[in-house]
Amino acid sequence: MVQVKSTVPKMNTQTPSDFLQDPDEIERLEAEAVNAAWKRKPLYEARKKIFPKRAEGTYRRFKWLVMLVTLGIYYITPWLRWDRGPFAPDQAVLLDVANRRFYFFFIEIWPQEFFFVAGLLVMAGFGLFLITSAVGRAWCGYTCPQTVWVDLFLVVERAIEGDRNQRMKLDAAPWSAGKLFKRVSKHAIWIFIGVATGGAWIFYFADAPTLLMQFVTGQAAPIAYITVAILTATTYTFGGLMREQVCIYMCPWPRIQAAMLDENSLVVTYNDWRGEPRGRHAKKAAAQGLMQGDCVDCNACVAVCPMGIDIRDGQQLECITCALCIDACDNIMDKLDRPRGLISYATLADYADNMALAQDPETGTLDPRRTRTADGGFVDAVKHFDWRIVFRARSLLYMGVWSLVGLGLLVALLSRDRLEVNVLHDRNPQYVLESNGDIRNGYSVKILNMIPEPRVIFLSIEGLPGATMKIPGIDQPEGVSFAIPVEPDRLRELRVNVTQPKEYVASETVSFRIIAEDRSSFERDSYNANFNGPEAK
Repeated sequence: MVQVKSTVPKMNTQTPSDFLQDPDEIERLEAEAVNAAWKRKPLYEARKKIFPKRAEGTYRRFKWLVMLVTLGIYYITPWLRWDRGPFAPDQAVLLDVANRRFYFFFIEIWPQEFFFVAGLLVMAGFGLFLITSAVGRAWCGYTCPQTVWVDLFLVVERAIEGDRNQRMKLDAAPWSAGKLFKRVSKHAIWIFIGVATGGAWIFYFADAPTLLMQFVTGQAAPIAYITVAILTATTYTFGGLMREQVCIYMCPWPRIQAAMLDENSLVVTYNDWRGEPRGRHAKKAAAQGLMQGDCVDCNACVAVCPMGIDIRDGQQLECITCALCIDACDNIMDKLDRPRGLISYATLADYADNMALAQDPETGTLDPRRTRTADGGFVDAVKHFDWRIVFRARSLLYMGVWSLVGLGLLVALLSRDRLEVNVLHDRNPQYVLESNGDIRNGYSVKILNMIPEPRVIFLSIEGLPGATMKIPGIDQPEGVSFAIPVEPDRLRELRVNVTQPKEYVASETVSFRIIAEDRSSFERDSYNANFNGPEAK
């Protein structure tokens, strides 16, 4: 990962900027970046408690929306119904392991069609590459299950214990009845969320209402209780106890993402070209002839960070780009009547250009005046976010591959057969010579009906002169075509004997076709089989 580290001194003797207002009224929060890379141990370190302050703003509202949508999809989906007729389950999304089926609304996937699942995984991978290349670790900051469930656990924690200051006071206070009640209540709700999470997971593998009744009455299979217990423990531990440590020490994605980012990827960035040198007393600095940047060192960005880092230290492996620090900083800038964007989504290329613009060519020190106009705005040379940067060659390549895979899956889905026939010739004997000189070959024929409706499949042979079939168990006279009833979503295996009169028998193996056809839907499948004679090797 590219490391962008601010090495600018906090104070520099320059002329004060006229547009800055006195920030003395802004409260400075006592927040420490306990998980800064230069502080923590590289392999593992016991968790140091952090108490993220609730942020308010555009990105926080967007995270609320994402959390609501993703949790809603996860918890509600097993309860959605989809009518597939009387011969198939009516659960919209169901992984039926017992019958080896995967149902997704109107789509039914059989084991031999697992390539559809593999294709979806490929699409997910390239989608993740696309998102990371375009907007950095947006997956981590908004839709990763760890992020979503930690957000949910924090909602519970704030509702019971209060916001940052109240939680810190409660944590430092001696044990009392009130503290014990709040802690027990919080952890009880966390455990309930864990149980609900595990319960929702098992509902994807069986009919949800039926399994729920079996589960609460103790009649469910042991594996259901084991699965819920494991997921309850992991959800409670990861979301309530470990939190940011999962991202820092356990997750491989922060290490992998370095290969996905480039100088045009959007990442959450502290723009020290306008924030440094930071300071709190603008009037005092102006009286002393000192210059200050826009950062008033209020630590609001540190206080809201769920990872316990300081974005002003530059790009870091620990940053999940949740953008809450942007909301916190924008609120401070609004109070000071200064432009938003001191912390913002920016590309490394734009950041480097703005840094070069702000540096004094003679001394090499930062001079924010070089980026500002007299009325406090920005000069035209300052680079700002341009949405067109998302549509660069690399992103379009990922999008193209993603779209091609999706298109291929769609074509395969729309054109797939719902009727299959497979034939296996008897290995021993290769043929039977009957008393009248006719030759008989035996086959195992499997007819697969892949729709949730009963069908009558006509099994016939072509390309073998004079030959007839006989199927034990089918009450039909010997002939070239048989009507075979097949149950919905079932495979029917038949023993088929094909006999050819001696006058038609060739001196070598003859190829012919065994055809399965549904005459009501005009769907058919065929298999090229061999008929062996006396001289066949």
